[in-house]
Amino acid sequence: MSAVLLEGGKFAVLLGGTAAEREISLESGSNVAAALEAAGADVIRVDPAEDGWPERLQGVEFVFNLLHGPGGEDGTLQGLFDLMKLPYSGSGLLGSALTMDKIRTKQLWLGAGLPTPPFTLLTAQSEWSDLSEHYGALFVKPALEGSSIGMSKASSAAELEAAWQRASDHRGPVLGEQFVQGEEYTVAILGARALPAIRIEPAAGFYDFDAKYISDQTGFFCPAGLSADEEQALADLALAAFEAVGASVWGRVDVMREASGAWQLLEVNTIPGMTGHSLVPMAAQAAGLSMADLLAEIYRLSMEVRDVP
Repeated sequence: MSAVLLEGGKFAVLLGGTAAEREISLESGSNVAAALEAAGADVIRVDPAEDGWPERLQGVEFVFNLLHGPGGEDGTLQGLFDLMKLPYSGSGLLGSALTMDKIRTKQLWLGAGLPTPPFTLLTAQSEWSDLSEHYGALFVKPALEGSSIGMSKASSAAELEAAWQRASDHRGPVLGEQFVQGEEYTVAILGARALPAIRIEPAAGFYDFDAKYISDQTGFFCPAGLSADEEQALADLALAAFEAVGASVWGRVDVMREASGAWQLLEVNTIPGMTGHSLVPMAAQAAGLSMADLLAEIYRLSMEVRDVP
């Protein structure tokens, strides 16, 4: 797993795009492009928000896709690159499309016998009082967004309706997920390997957009303080969850641990952030991998799964 694999390669880094996570993608892509260049690669930065961007991919050997959210992480571009016979990083069309939809991800996990918090689809016709009484506190999320965009916690009928209204301003259906009291963890996946788990401690509230990308007060602990058996159980669960939804190559699985010690799966991210606040580079570092090593392994694993003559 050597960064030598990157030397002399002609790569495109996709960054920016038109989704709500554009600014995060610009930072992620810039960090990746700089690391590739430092490793000796020939890199062009391509923003799909610009007209004629596909023409810039002529002569490129491989695409590092750092587009977060709809349009880049949902199978759309994966399908395009498959048709172009252009190898790219990360999950393919199916895994990308499924994991972008939080509701279908949870349905698949339930079908596979994997633990995930109870949930419901929220609509304008929802009975807020009945739902609040049944579920107690709920996390309300746009089902097709990432980075906690549009997400909020609701502990009453009035809060639930207001949270649904905020989430419904974004594309797609709205998910109500039962609040889990406990510790939050994330596990980075690299091929068939789970990297060391990270325990997340937001300074206040929950791990929202500000806690992920802006605040310097969020605590990240790696090692996560788990016993060897607990770390292994979490790694096994994360790998099973990743595989169940057709994801591949690299990504991140977010998990809650209840006070009883039981794990509850939250979601899968197939193109995690690569910013200065991001968790996959942190986990890779804990595993002894530099950013160049991590990118070289993503490149190697991606080439193994792409159907390119």
